[in-house]
Order: sequence, then structure tokens, then C-alpha cells
Amino acid sequence: MQLHFSPSMRSITISSSNGFIDFMKIKVAARHFSYRTLFHTILILAFLLPFVFILTAVVTLEGVNKCSSIDCLGRRLGPRFLGRVDDSGKLVREFYTILNQVNTEEIPHGLKLPDSFSQLVSEMKNNQYDARNFAFVLRAMMEKFEREIRESKFAELMNKHFAASSIPKGIHCLSLRLTDEYSSNAHARKQLPPPEFLPLLSDNSYHHFILSTDNILAASVVVASTVQSSLKPEKIVFHVITDKKTYAGMHSWFALNPVSPAIVEVKGVHQFDWLTRENVPVLEAVENQNGIRNYYHGNHVAGANLSDTTPRTFASKLQARSPKYISLLNHLRIYLPELFPNLHKVVFLDDDIVIQRDLSPLWEIDLGGKVNGAVETCKGEDDWVMSKHFRNYFNFSHPLVAKNLDPDECAWAYGMNIFDLRTWRKTNIRETYHSWLRENLKSNLTMWKLGTLPPALIAFRGHVHPIDPSWHMLGLGYQNNTNIDSVKRAAVIHYNGQSKPWLQIGFEHLRPFWTKYVNYSNDFIKNCHILES
Repeated sequence: MQLHFSPSMRSITISSSNGFIDFMKIKVAARHFSYRTLFHTILILAFLLPFVFILTAVVTLEGVNKCSSIDCLGRRLGPRFLGRVDDSGKLVREFYTILNQVNTEEIPHGLKLPDSFSQLVSEMKNNQYDARNFAFVLRAMMEKFEREIRESKFAELMNKHFAASSIPKGIHCLSLRLTDEYSSNAHARKQLPPPEFLPLLSDNSYHHFILSTDNILAASVVVASTVQSSLKPEKIVFHVITDKKTYAGMHSWFALNPVSPAIVEVKGVHQFDWLTRENVPVLEAVENQNGIRNYYHGNHVAGANLSDTTPRTFASKLQARSPKYISLLNHLRIYLPELFPNLHKVVFLDDDIVIQRDLSPLWEIDLGGKVNGAVETCKGEDDWVMSKHFRNYFNFSHPLVAKNLDPDECAWAYGMNIFDLRTWRKTNIRETYHSWLRENLKSNLTMWKLGTLPPALIAFRGHVHPIDPSWHMLGLGYQNNTNIDSVKRAAVIHYNGQSKPWLQIGFEHLRPFWTKYVNYSNDFIKNCHILES
């Protein structure tokens, strides 16, 4: 930039060195224009002109050089100089208004919806949609896809429920082959335990475990993991209880696959003299009442209003309708003091658990005069698994429930429990259990839905001693994002939920903790094609 002063100092010309701009000529009259004013004017212009040059260069880079007139350049530069914005913000606000209007109106009947985003774009181009029509089509597409996703989720939950309730072909084969072996092989029928060990079945210096199941493969894992994890396997006595149809196969397995030095007794429910209709009348009703059987074995979708149900709630309701909850085997734990009258303290195990640590210290825990040593499930790092209170199990709109129970009372877990049978025999726990079962039957199962835990929560109120949560980790059967480090540290891991490790729907990354205790070299396992996966 150059400044040219006339010899008389009456005029000043400002021009650029490259000739791009040459437009300012100032004539100075002495009486109107002082040198001080002139000097300040020159300073201001010298400050502003570089910004003009820079802005011009930016506009040129953006394509303004395509303009062929000063008017074009003015239209481009004007809003920038004046701080104006384009109309895109206004358009967005107007579109928001249209969306809000469309959201409150009915979707036009017979509106044809595209099947994909590319088809939507094509139809917009061909049909010249205005913003209102586009908003209606967009809303209808979103609602259609949401319905389809929801229906797919419910279908997935139903299929998962059926898979969880069925017996895998390999496990059914194992039971049949072992039953056949019992009838043809004398070794499979040998007495368990051998006669010389019979006195140990009631010896309270030993650690007595009780397992009630009709799943031979699952029972083998529970027993094998307990013995292999024990520091004193010679002190272990297992009492395995099963039903009549599974007894021969279960007996064959443990007769042909001993877990010495531990001792195993296999007994069928039909072999307990105490289990008569007179002693278990309520359970007889639970198993035989048509309404109850239809609830657990019938159509689980008929009459259900899925539009008002979330997938998570639906999944919980399906799990509550598992046929296992009306099985006598599942209720047997409430009769332990009568079934084992000579034992003082026992550990009761579910068949979907794995033992990873020596459990001998459990017998040293002082239950403080309580009957049931259990892990509470109302507090812990896992907000889903460890957030269970009475409100999660009972219908507090029922007057009898609302009157007698506290919705905020902490729940506890079945699966691994220490029972003091001597203290238990001094209580009315069994009578309370039966009483509430009768009330729930009278109310057509409106007080609670989920199996054996709710009546046990009531019956054992005031009789539970909380034990450290590290003894019993839950949730491996229904939560995919279980913390692996926590699984490794737990003494007992529990695959409670539908995704059992012996099912195809089991979680792949959690299954190895269970399969490591399956004897895949066993001929019966191999012949039934129960393969490690």
C-alpha cells in the first residue's frame, strides 16, 4: 500500500502496490482539515485495509471469483460485513415446528411407506414431498420399525423360554443310556455308598452337602467341582436327591464314576418314607391342580397384553412360569430337617452352580442362632442382580401382602445356603411356608408368581444370617456383561436364569467355568455327543 502526497499537501492518494485497488483520494483544505485529523484517518485506514484484503482472499477461495459483477460480490460480502447469518437456522426451527405438529396428529390412513432410507430419498425426489408430508412418512416409518423390533424381541424371549424349559437331546440321551446301564450292569447297581461307609451318612464330623436335581450332567459338575476345589475332600459327603424316573440313571453315573475319597449317596424321592401326601398336601395340590399346571405348562402369550409390557418385564414373567417351580424337587429344601433327622448342619446346593473354592470354612460360620446362612441380594456392585427387595417378588396391591410384608425388606438368594437343622427344628418355618402357599393358591397366584423363593422369603423371616457375598455370585444365567474377574474370585458361581451353561443359549464366555468340570472323555458323554464348546 502506498500513500502519495501532493506537493502542496492539499491532497493524498492511497493505492496498492499491485494495482488491485486505487480508489481513495483525499483533498485537504487547511481550514477544514487539520494535520492531526489527517494522521488519525491514515492510521485507521492502514488498520482496516489489510482485513479487507484478507476477507477478499477468503471469498475468492470459496468461489466468489466466479462472480462477474460488483453486485455479486456485494451480495456475498455484505452479510459477512454486517454480521448476518443465512436462513438455515430459520429453516431448522420451522421444521421443528412441523415435527411437533405431526407428532400430535393422526397418521393419514393408507399412507404408503418406503421400505428403506434409499427408497425414501427416491420417493421424496419423485413425488416432491413438502416438509409436512415428509414428517408424516418419517414418523410412520419410525413407528413401524419400532413395532417390528419390539415384536422380534418378544419372539426372541419366547424362543429363549422354550429353549430353557426343554431338555437338550444330549442330556436326555445320557439319562436313557445310564438307565439302561442300570438294568444290565451290576456295577451300575452297586450300593451307594458301600456298606462300610453307611455310618458316615449321619456323622456330623463330616461336611454334608445336599443336592436336589433330575439333571445328571449338572449333578456331575456340582459334585466334581466341590471335590476338586476342596482342601479336605475326604471329609465330604454328598446326598443327591432325584425323582423316580431319573433315579436309575443318576445312581448309575455315580456308581460308575466314583469321586473318592468323597462319599456320594443317591436317593429318590420315592425312597423317603416321610414324603407322604399327609406331610406335603399343599405341594400335592400345586402339582396336580389344573389351573396351576395350565399356568406353568400352557400358552404363555395367550391373554398377555404385550403393548403394555416391557421386554424385561415379559422376560421376568416367562422365567416365573418355568415348569420347574411346581416340581417337588424344587420344594424339597423346606423339608430338610425331616428328611435328614440326624444331621446338624448342611450346605444345600442348586444344580446350576459351580464350586471354585474350598467350602470347609462355611461350617465354621457362627449363624448367631439363625437357621439360614445366605447372601443378601439387595446390595452390591451389580445394580441388576444385587438390587432385589420384597417388592421384586410380591404383589403389594394384594391386601394380605400389603398388611404383612415390607416392600423394602432385603431379599436373599437360594443356590448355596448353610442350614442349621437343629435350630430349624425348633421353629415353625415349614408351617409358615405351607400357610402362605395355601393363601396364594386361594388367590389364584395373585400374591406372587415366582416359584419357591417368595414363600421361603416369608417363612425364613427373622431366621436369616447374611454371609459375605464373595461366597455366592449370582446372575451368570441371565446377564451377559458379568464381570469375569469377579467370577474368578467367587467361591460359588450361580448360573441362575434361563441361559444355563449346558444349553445352546448359554453365554459363551461364561460357559468354560462350567465345562472344565465335565468329563468329556467319558464314554456315555461321548456317545451322547455332549461336546465341549
